[in-house]
Amino acid sequence: MAAATKSRSGKKTAAKSGKAKAFDDAAAQRFIDKLWDKEIVPELCDYIEIPNKSPLFDPDWEKHGFMDQAMDLLEAWAAKQPVDGMSMEVRRLPGRTPLLFIEIEGTRPGNILLYGHMDKQPEFEGWEKGLGPWKPVIRDDKLYGRGGADDGYALFGSLAAIAAVQAQGLSHPRCVIVIEGCEESGSYDLPYYVDDLADRIGEPDLVVCLDSECGDYERFWCTTSLRGMVIGDLDVNVLTEGVHSGMAGGIAPSSFRILRAVLDRIENPKTGKFPNWLEVKVPEERIEQAQQTGKILGDVVWEKFPWADGAQPITTDPADALIAGTWGMAVSYTGAAGFPAMATAGNVHRPHSALRLSMRLPPTLDSEAAAKRIKAKFEADPPYGAKVEFKVHGAEDGWHAPPLTAKLSRLMKQASRAFFGKPMAFIGVGGGIPFINMLAEKFPKAQFVVTGVLGPKSNAHGPNEFLHIPTGKRVTACVAKILAEL
Repeated sequence: MAAATKSRSGKKTAAKSGKAKAFDDAAAQRFIDKLWDKEIVPELCDYIEIPNKSPLFDPDWEKHGFMDQAMDLLEAWAAKQPVDGMSMEVRRLPGRTPLLFIEIEGTRPGNILLYGHMDKQPEFEGWEKGLGPWKPVIRDDKLYGRGGADDGYALFGSLAAIAAVQAQGLSHPRCVIVIEGCEESGSYDLPYYVDDLADRIGEPDLVVCLDSECGDYERFWCTTSLRGMVIGDLDVNVLTEGVHSGMAGGIAPSSFRILRAVLDRIENPKTGKFPNWLEVKVPEERIEQAQQTGKILGDVVWEKFPWADGAQPITTDPADALIAGTWGMAVSYTGAAGFPAMATAGNVHRPHSALRLSMRLPPTLDSEAAAKRIKAKFEADPPYGAKVEFKVHGAEDGWHAPPLTAKLSRLMKQASRAFFGKPMAFIGVGGGIPFINMLAEKFPKAQFVVTGVLGPKSNAHGPNEFLHIPTGKRVTACVAKILAEL
């Protein structure tokens, strides 16, 4: 008879001897569904109510205390879970956002790192009637509110997956869970914690990240790439103060006209194209996968966005759109300064114009080099001798996934079939997760399962963000199967 170790919950977990017991897919889904319905969804509702904005959007986060409230909620729930061999602590380096670090002893060889974050994007405008960023609402299996899908559910899903494996008395590798509080600001605090916890993290064989997208809610999705990013403020100054527009117009150049001219050095205003030094060659494998995914999703690739009447996408070819949105360069103008609200805008020639730029880079482009060259392009030879400055707030490299091992690929496909009833699919992602690239560089031999619940119209960062609860449950079950059988 195999020896057994007793957990703090009184369960018995089989030690590694004798014939391995098979993972029961149906039992795992029942266990996970019950835990989500009874505990996880109510906890996520409480979590959504806490406006724990990332430090880039709330510089006084320590004073406001919302980050600590969210961390206390996560820690308290985790501490109640009957997971055998678990220890945890909240790490708080001076001046840094907190980090939840959990270790679960393994009952067979291996080291798995599961990652998520608990900081949120700001409120944004345009929420539908009855909805709001800090107001949890459940409609049609969707939990609305900021941060549930991006990605407050990560801790709950990770521990639920491990608990589901242990509930069947099965062995699993050592698991480490890391939940950070700075991801939406570029994870600038995270390297300090990774160095601080290096010995305890060890060298992961597998990294599981639940902060990504899904092309639809009908299958398990594997992320193949993430774009890099440069964030910065472009500021043009012409005068030291505003003056009468009738007196200055035609003599003093418009700061906004200069701003437009400078922006055109990077982005063609007619075509949306960028210089070739901001482009990379897309790997053939990713082109083939985009074509396959395009056939699965069809027009959903672009129809998922809330278009204004008459507005159209740059391309309606699904494969081309997938490549452009994951391997192409793009810039969004996310904020402005120097422009008064229209209700208070007098006939004044404004002294300066400024825009915040969120620039998405191809996955394999060097972000630091790109940021330097973009800055040099913007600031060189300013029109009319105006003061032009591009202040870079952050530059993060993208990530191109290493090939999956045959065994991991086969298991992920089996998990998709078991819990979604459809084949797994691959998708590149237009956003970034700084931690993934950081780990890929530090642990080049590690495998990665990067997935998530951010599907069509889930609208992370924008209004009406939601978590599709059935997908959350099924993704959790897929992770459990991977932990049990890899």
